[in-house]
Amino acid sequence: MRSGPGMAGGPRRGRALLRAGLAALLCVLHAQAACQGAGVTQELLNEGFHRDLLVKVELGVVGEDAGRCTVAARTRLPAGIYVDPYELASLQQHNLTKAVLIPDVIDVEAPEYLATDFLLLLYMEPDPRCSHCFRAALPVHGRYHRPAEETSEVLVVLKSPEVLVCCCDNSLSAECWKPAEVEAPCSGRGVGPCQWYSVMHKPASEESILQVPVGLRQHSSLVCVATLLATVLCSSLILTAVCKYGYFSPVTS
Repeated sequence: MRSGPGMAGGPRRGRALLRAGLAALLCVLHAQAACQGAGVTQELLNEGFHRDLLVKVELGVVGEDAGRCTVAARTRLPAGIYVDPYELASLQQHNLTKAVLIPDVIDVEAPEYLATDFLLLLYMEPDPRCSHCFRAALPVHGRYHRPAEETSEVLVVLKSPEVLVCCCDNSLSAECWKPAEVEAPCSGRGVGPCQWYSVMHKPASEESILQVPVGLRQHSSLVCVATLLATVLCSSLILTAVCKYGYFSPVTS
């Protein structure tokens, strides 16, 4: 019994679908391999409440044209960490760093439980040791936390930043990058806004953890008494010095 045209077309159609599926799979694997060249790492340098946030970015997906692009790291800083806007303005005035805070008004005196998180857009500088590498550093500060019950420190987790790229004279691969909504200018470009792009795959990097020392609740009474005694002692010394060495002009009618 001979097979008809419909029966003969079944195996051919199956082989065609199999070849198309394998081709699509190879394309996806190739795109994923090409996108794995981008990476980001961050470190919190120094100790205590005052740190330096160091961010490093490697852009393998842009290749040799990375030097003509503007690269930035966008991260959301939690309430336990803040950037001093006055310190940032001074650093930018001396061309030591460039960043955008959203919102740009930050209460540097607020404790952690009264503060809110905010976005930080940190512009990167090319790394002279690597043609497609960028880096940037910015001072950050830890906020005071509520006293704890059993531990003398709390952990503030800083998640991995998102890598953004703005290439006004380049086209980035749609397989690795997608348009991003960024309300910030493209650094170094004075002619109109540019389109920012973000990497589509998740960077392989660890979270940074800031250890902030806190007081213990069982020491609250001791701290209050010591603070009161110190206040009374200092006020007495100041009053004694004013009475002994101060000059009081006579009252004339």
